[in-house]
Amino acid sequence: MIINSSARLDLLTAARAEIRHVRPLPATAFYEKKLAAVWDRARKSAAYQHLPAYSPEAFADLPVTPKERLKAAPMDFFVGEMGGVSRYYETTGTTGLPTPTPRSVEDIVWNVSAVADQWSTVLSRADRVLSLLPSDIVPVGDIVTDVCAVLDLPCTRAYPFATGISDWDRIASVWKTFQPTVVFAAPGVFLQMTRLLAQRGVLADLTAPVRTVMLLGEVSVPAMRRRLAGTWDAAVLDASYGSTETGTLAATCPEDSLHLLSGSNYFELNTEEGIMPPRPGTGGRLVVTPLNLHARPLVRYDTGDEVVLRAGCACGDPSPVVEPVGRANDTVEVAGARVLPRHLEEIVYAEADVTGYLVEVTADAERARLLLERNVRASREDEDATAERITAATRKATGVEWDRVIFVNTLPAATKSGASQKSWKRSNIRVGEW
Repeated sequence: MIINSSARLDLLTAARAEIRHVRPLPATAFYEKKLAAVWDRARKSAAYQHLPAYSPEAFADLPVTPKERLKAAPMDFFVGEMGGVSRYYETTGTTGLPTPTPRSVEDIVWNVSAVADQWSTVLSRADRVLSLLPSDIVPVGDIVTDVCAVLDLPCTRAYPFATGISDWDRIASVWKTFQPTVVFAAPGVFLQMTRLLAQRGVLADLTAPVRTVMLLGEVSVPAMRRRLAGTWDAAVLDASYGSTETGTLAATCPEDSLHLLSGSNYFELNTEEGIMPPRPGTGGRLVVTPLNLHARPLVRYDTGDEVVLRAGCACGDPSPVVEPVGRANDTVEVAGARVLPRHLEEIVYAEADVTGYLVEVTADAERARLLLERNVRASREDEDATAERITAATRKATGVEWDRVIFVNTLPAATKSGASQKSWKRSNIRVGEW
């Protein structure tokens, strides 16, 4: 995020001031003003040109914008010219074809300001940040770097799958010199790195300066974070929740809760009873109107994400906490049952000391087996008992009956590359006969 003019500096200053002023629970008058502005911007796009003049009644009567509508014709939602945007991103294509996502300076500044405000509850001025996130096409790496710039934190980027630049040896060398206190990474990447450092006998040395690990870019479950926290003797947090299409919707606190960024998004829930306000204790598909999107405004966008909301976080922040359950399109048929990655991973990492897994499914999806990657120097004596526990827990939670649960020494790197290279269906599911 380059601030190369007084206008951009004024924009950043205004964005940070507004977000701090309205957090954590904006008033109705704030939302009315912001909704009217994003509504007017949206009317300039082909997708929303039919909208009447803004009114609270018109907003309430507008049907949700399905995710499939955006993915089918993403440029119908684009306002302006491609030459006028600041950055061009695309989604990873986890749920289909990649979706073009141009972003203006305004989009970037507002999103980064909101994330920086929330992450400042976790990051301190004494921190040094190492980001193991990709820099190309997807925004996740840029967000971390931009937040560090806003919070005035030293930062370096070293994505280990950038061939010829940042391999594991180079990262270990940088680590020893830079001594990071905070590490950002996708869960798969961080598991892979932990394994490799342990194999090389240097894990203890490199964990020493680290006090916080921020996982983002793909599914991260509490059981995995607890295991990593024990290994690293550090806080391991679910850093954020959102999408390339919408920007960041929630960010973590010191208690590892994802708080909705209510000052930069207007949230609703799509339930069986219809569209409802996001009250704690309720659940449904999250519907969002990002208040500060300019290049591609979205109004009442149905994310397709099933979530549950709760209140009362030990950190003291009264803004609602969101617990993502999963996306309907993320489910895959395994042995006659539909499985969400979050549910499966919670079982795997709660029951086994492993650094990865792979589901092998027959072409007819009738049979499946689970491959688990042993942790370095893990004992093999309890593997049979662990396999039985995982089989029973999976059967109870999902209805899946594994043909076998097999421990292996190494899994394909594709299961670990994370973020821009990783789609759960493409990397953790393998179809074939055995």
